[in-house]
Amino acid sequence: MIKPYASQLAFVSRCLDSALIVLAIVIVGWFNNQAVTSDFLMAGLLGGLLHQILADFTDIYRSYRTESLWAEAKQVALCWTMGFVIICLLGQFSPVEATLFSWPMVAQWFIAVLSMLLVWRVVVRSAMRRLRSMGYNSRSAAIVGTGSLALQVASRLKSAHWAGYKIHGFFDDRRKSRELDFDCRRAAYGSSIECDAIGTINELVEKAISGELDSIYIALPMRAEKRIQDILARLSNSTATVYVVPDLNVFEHLHARSFNLNGLPAYGLIGEPMRGLNGWLKRLEDIVIASIILTMISPLMLFIAALVKLTSPGPAIFKQQRYGLDGKSIKVWKFRTMKVMENGSDFKQATKGDNRITRVGAFLRKTSLDELPQFINVLQGSMSIVGPRPHAIAHNEEYRGIVKNYMRRHKIKPGITGWAQVNGWRGETDTLEKMEKRVEHDLHYIHHWSVWWDIKIIIKTIFKGFIGKNAY
Repeated sequence: MIKPYASQLAFVSRCLDSALIVLAIVIVGWFNNQAVTSDFLMAGLLGGLLHQILADFTDIYRSYRTESLWAEAKQVALCWTMGFVIICLLGQFSPVEATLFSWPMVAQWFIAVLSMLLVWRVVVRSAMRRLRSMGYNSRSAAIVGTGSLALQVASRLKSAHWAGYKIHGFFDDRRKSRELDFDCRRAAYGSSIECDAIGTINELVEKAISGELDSIYIALPMRAEKRIQDILARLSNSTATVYVVPDLNVFEHLHARSFNLNGLPAYGLIGEPMRGLNGWLKRLEDIVIASIILTMISPLMLFIAALVKLTSPGPAIFKQQRYGLDGKSIKVWKFRTMKVMENGSDFKQATKGDNRITRVGAFLRKTSLDELPQFINVLQGSMSIVGPRPHAIAHNEEYRGIVKNYMRRHKIKPGITGWAQVNGWRGETDTLEKMEKRVEHDLHYIHHWSVWWDIKIIIKTIFKGFIGKNAY
């Protein structure tokens, strides 16, 4: 119903966005009892023009049929924010009315425009979802393959309930020997994935040429390159849209993302978990919480420093070389708990009954109070409050060759506490299994990081993470 008019709808969307930007500045002017002068209108028209120019960079008028509302909202917010910042900068160097770019009018305009841009999209999505549930504007999809990847594609299409996709069938010439296995995998995805048929590639091509299919998703293993090319050649006489879904599950990946390599599409399997907004949020969280905690514990730190200094010869603070972000060397601050200060490749991990540990040091290590100076590391930016614990360089060199994905824990800053620590994997790692479990928890944290999860880990640390039976 809508597909033939997609370009016209995109044009209408562009016009509506620009009109709302102008309308918002008029409403804000009236709300503040300001006469809507030509300066106001010119600012609104400039905002609409910039929004359209930046829309081509943020691609906000693409089809969001298979994407969530949150994905669309982020792109729209980014586009408008960029345009708004440019308008404000230009306003500082142009002879416009001062009231236009004064507080709170400028903030009201920003919020009003963003709200309007998002609200009409929510309304349209709700209406389209209703229409598609009634059978209008639906899409017929076929999936090539009957393996686990094909089931994942079907599951994603089914979960995108707003998109109105109907899975027409699974097609694979090699399906006969795997039908039972296919049914078992399908059951593993919770509810059964409904479809009309499981057929051959010949049947797929016939349906595509006859116009029964809107979209075809090829979900075959990466080793099936020749089969994929043959299927693409046979589908070239149809008007169906064909997608190839790469089977990247055969790789261990960390925050994978696609990107454009000077015109060549590429896929980064090992990415940067804390890049962009996530990195800023994580850093802001660290600064705020570390500042509060240091203010509260500074008398305690002074007392511990004096106690360490008075009970054994040597400095109160010990700075040890550890691996930080991207495996680069950092100096981690700790209260000295040993009679000696070992570092580098000569370091030997503390064990139960270790005679190098002082009496005060034993208590500090057992209660993790020796880690308190690391909040200074957090403010310096070399550490985070929550993250994988930094190991001694000697341990990194020992385990990086025998524990799978060991160094990937260094894709984010090391932390004072972490998911592994609150789950009991702290202290001495005298067996390979203990280190593997620690790395497993660290990577799980990196994959699923959020501010709320950090807060949960901090709370768990307060109640159960400071004292542990494995800390010596």
